[in-house]
Amino acid sequence: MNKISRHRVAFVAILGLAALSGCGRADKSETGARYYEVRGIVRGFSPDRSTVEVEHENIPGFMPAMTMPFTPRNPKDIATITLHDALAFRLEVTAKDALIDNIRKIGASEVHLPQVIVTPMPENLDGSSRLKEGDAIPVFALTNESGEQISLATYKGKPFVVTFIFTRCPMPNFCPRMSKNFAALQRAIKRGGNALTETKLLSITIDPQNDTPKVLMDYGKAEGADPMIWNFATGDPAKIDELTRLFAVYKQAEGGTINHGLTTALIDRNGTAVKLWRGNGWTPDEVTAAIRLIK
Repeated sequence: MNKISRHRVAFVAILGLAALSGCGRADKSETGARYYEVRGIVRGFSPDRSTVEVEHENIPGFMPAMTMPFTPRNPKDIATITLHDALAFRLEVTAKDALIDNIRKIGASEVHLPQVIVTPMPENLDGSSRLKEGDAIPVFALTNESGEQISLATYKGKPFVVTFIFTRCPMPNFCPRMSKNFAALQRAIKRGGNALTETKLLSITIDPQNDTPKVLMDYGKAEGADPMIWNFATGDPAKIDELTRLFAVYKQAEGGTINHGLTTALIDRNGTAVKLWRGNGWTPDEVTAAIRLIK
């Protein structure tokens, strides 16, 4: 795992949930949580060591082999873990989160990783060209869930919040959390007050090959999106890539999946980025408070 991924919050998109060969199958608890036994090799840590990045084997029925961050239920459980350690652990997936426990070191010979074809890393994630707070948003052209063309001009005079998702992400604390947060923002917007009343929401897919307008419309309906407030957008893959680079959304095809980061931004009435949230730790209350400050 290269250094840049240690400073990102990656998230996973799966191009199919068919059963895959590998270790363990899911056990389901009475509370609805699903459990998977996972093995892999440590490739990195978040700066605060709240997550450990593991290149893992196939997880049957859930996700193929890839490298991604996992959050331990108890951070102390990874205190003595080091780079290149071989691990076995239990992954618990609920409707809202994904945590690991029962973490233990194993022999490297017990981990069987498939050969993974990784695409080249983006060239501009060094911070030199990414959008910063106070920067103007460049002109963009996308297609919304109704097949209509939208652009920066669509939001002229109105604040809007933009985030990046894709519809087949199974990890509840990544894309699904962004959409749940947007649903909460939508409820706050409907309650209104000052700039909040005029605010719009925009979720841009990073998987335009799969996320057609029809797919996005179905996804939006499932999330309870009101198209008068919350829209979903796709577009030409090259244009989507330009936006992900602009917003410093790490995106990389890996082993038939999309491994990526998260960025959410508040854009003011003049098309200026007034606030950027990296990762999945932001709350709807933080965003609504920032919106209320817009004149």
